[in-house]
Amino acid sequence: MAQRIKREDAVLVVRGKDRGRTGTVRQVIPDEQRVVVTGINIAKRHMKPRPPQQAGGIIERESPLSWANVRLICPACAKAVRIGFRSLDDGRKVRYCKQCNANID
Repeated sequence: MAQRIKREDAVLVVRGKDRGRTGTVRQVIPDEQRVVVTGINIAKRHMKPRPPQQAGGIIERESPLSWANVRLICPACAKAVRIGFRSLDDGRKVRYCKQCNANID
């Protein structure tokens, strides 16, 4: 299955506690169909101190969320859109915006 969301993509969260917020994708976990978005879905973790340099305490970090809960923001039309795939004349497979019909890759 081809990946619709990739690293460094700008996305809009459409479901969950952070609905309506935007961010960039920091990591994609394809086996679990999840993405980590910078500044979105912040969770607090209680960490033990690890010697010698890391301190313990309550640490805030981004948690993965389902990639079904985010929409790609098209760079051409600046809207949260659905993505399709097409093959170019030179044989490359690229993503395209289904609203403005512009190539994304």
